Amino acid sequence: MKDSMLSLSDRKESFMAPRPGAMGLSRGEWLAGLVQRRGSVVVLALVVLGSAFAFDSFATVDNARNIAIQSSFLAIVALGMTFVILSGGIDLSVGSVYALGGVLAAYGIQWGSVAGLLLPLLVCGGIGLLNGFLVAYGRLAPFIVTLAALLGARGLMRAISDEGSTTYLVKNSTFRTFGSGSFLGIGYPVCLVAVIVLIGIVVLSRTRFGRAAYAVGGSQDAASLMGVPVRRTQIWVYVISGLLAGLAGGINAAKLGSGVTVLGTGMELDAIAAVVIGGTLLTGGAGTIAGTIAGVLLLGVIQNVINQVGNLNSSYQQVISGAFLAVVVVAQTYLARMRRVT
Repeated sequence: MKDSMLSLSDRKESFMAPRPGAMGLSRGEWLAGLVQRRGSVVVLALVVLGSAFAFDSFATVDNARNIAIQSSFLAIVALGMTFVILSGGIDLSVGSVYALGGVLAAYGIQWGSVAGLLLPLLVCGGIGLLNGFLVAYGRLAPFIVTLAALLGARGLMRAISDEGSTTYLVKNSTFRTFGSGSFLGIGYPVCLVAVIVLIGIVVLSRTRFGRAAYAVGGSQDAASLMGVPVRRTQIWVYVISGLLAGLAGGINAAKLGSGVTVLGTGMELDAIAAVVIGGTLLTGGAGTIAGTIAGVLLLGVIQNVINQVGNLNSSYQQVISGAFLAVVVVAQTYLARMRRVT
């Protein structure tokens, strides 16, 4: 019990990254925690500065707006994934749930804008609820549970669209505004991301649920001994992930004007990569919302730079993303050892 409590305390200290000497942290521990939290932001800044010097067309307002819009849908999905990974879980279903959300929104729009927005939230949130229940009470591995949900969501989407042969068009102009409209020159999807980011930061830093998510990711045994509702927390993080994936799919359907069944393939890997590149530990217990956004923007900037080059295939984006992910995981392992040694 005492060892578990110390492990949880260490994880909290590494997340908060106090000054050297505070709470007994050595300079090495403090530096490791700082790199863990701020490394992605520094890399993003360097990539942006380098790209601005290399390409004249990169450092423009229109290009920045394009990157923001392109990254907004992945950002919404990745924010939900952040809650799951922070709690020590994983959600492989978000790509299929994202695509399902788009088809459900386009299907439900025949009953009005409210139905087009609520239907994907209800169904995709229900998938998240089922995932969370099986992980929390069924004691099943999150990898297996969410892999099954990936297949189930993709199958349900194909059933609704008659094996992909039926395309539901979004003809409601009010609903389409959610995806293509703007406020003060900023697209509504980007505004939505900003709102979700603010809510996520408040939830993780100021609420009992946020502290519980960190505690469960740090050590389930220690969290249980501290009175943290482990099972309830596990259920809610998957519900949040499902809701945000469905919401992103619905907003994307509003932008495209239809529910596209081929979307979302591999998106779960992009979301995981963005979260981990942003500094969230794959083992849970440490990470930030701001880091996830930095990770998403880094992937978006890389894709944009590849487009700027022109003669490079877009598949190189996946190669570079994979390389970044490998480097980050190695760095996380090294920093964890550094904290233990010091």
